[in-house]
Amino acid sequence: MRRLIVLALLFITTISTSQVLSERDRATVIDEVLADRFNNLLPKLMDRADIDMWVVISREYNEDPVLKTMLPSTWLNARRRTILVFYRDKEANTIEKLAVARYNVGKNIISAWDKEKQPDQWQRLLEIIEKRNPSKIGLNYSDNYGLADGIVKTDYDAFISRLTPTQQAKVVSAEQLAVGWLETRTALEVGYFEQLVDITHDIIKDAFSAKVITPGVTSTDDVVWYLRQRVTDMGLETWFHPTVDIQRSEEKLESHIVSFSNRPEGKIIQKGDLIHCDFGITYLRLNTDCQQHAYVPKDGETKAPDFLIKAFKDGNKIQDILTSNFETGRSGNEILLAALKEGKEAGLRPSIYTHPLGMYGHAAGPTIGMWDSQGGVPGTGDYPLYENTGYAIELNTTVKIPEWNKDIRIMLEEAGFWGEDGFRYVSGRQEELMLVD
Repeated sequence: MRRLIVLALLFITTISTSQVLSERDRATVIDEVLADRFNNLLPKLMDRADIDMWVVISREYNEDPVLKTMLPSTWLNARRRTILVFYRDKEANTIEKLAVARYNVGKNIISAWDKEKQPDQWQRLLEIIEKRNPSKIGLNYSDNYGLADGIVKTDYDAFISRLTPTQQAKVVSAEQLAVGWLETRTALEVGYFEQLVDITHDIIKDAFSAKVITPGVTSTDDVVWYLRQRVTDMGLETWFHPTVDIQRSEEKLESHIVSFSNRPEGKIIQKGDLIHCDFGITYLRLNTDCQQHAYVPKDGETKAPDFLIKAFKDGNKIQDILTSNFETGRSGNEILLAALKEGKEAGLRPSIYTHPLGMYGHAAGPTIGMWDSQGGVPGTGDYPLYENTGYAIELNTTVKIPEWNKDIRIMLEEAGFWGEDGFRYVSGRQEELMLVD
């Protein structure tokens, strides 16, 4: 049974640190998840991509993004030149997991190179290929996905130059296989993903409370660094620097890019402000990406103004419209354009920029819009939706607020999962404005 550890916290908080495993127990989980993925998921993905041999090559400190996700818990980097070979014999229903390296790569990938018998690492790789005679040899190069483009020119040239012309003709891009490996979540992973989303939500609730925010005193930067510090104190990591921004009655609505860049620093939070955060953390090699809102009540107020409550509901409507257009096999661009059309026909002003979420924050899979590409995204937007995949349901809607004589923007982001039973949020979504009181 896994041991749970309670970490000492810098701040008094409602977050239960018993949600977070010790480093030792995290390693056990990571290796269990990897074994399940290698033995049960990888054969299906190789069959789907019609690739019977996948060769992944990396050197220490210059790792292929895919290889990074395949290393055991106690390997933080590749060692020297690490070459992984996965061979799928569909007829025999077997999967070989070999390392052309001096060491076993954890318990899942067995060393297949004895340097004393064969001094040349590349020659040993060729022996493995010749013995199995695959139909296709997949390498990680891709025009569309940086995460699937991990083989460097030096290794590519060295490998290709050693192949016979017949073998060279078998080399294909492993883009679909690499993306499938990165985007697909197993049942075991989804359970841990739910815990990670819960932790993320709890930290935001704590940050958007009177424990942290004193109107007229606390700045947006204070809240940002509180978020960073809370994550560090819990023994976790952020995969991007959080942001916190303000919308208020007497200030015009800034362009969308201000939420991500050129944002005013150290802005003091006041009563009557609508505040927003963008925040994500990493745990058990999974990532969250979450945007939520809170209102700072004025004296005498016990809830947010009705016009802000209604505006927030418009954001939820756009979420519902987007996710109702999810359909297996439909491309990211098809989902985007259908959702935008439906949202505009409903009298809303949506912008959708949803991305895959999982082993990386901005992960591989179907891109469903970018904030500056609302007509579709060539390449990654043409990739189809597959089941058992995760997404940051990221979007906004612009709402006219007569009471403030201006537009505001409701910006939302929540972790979602598409599976055989359709769409669901990994662990709920924000449906009401939080109150800083």
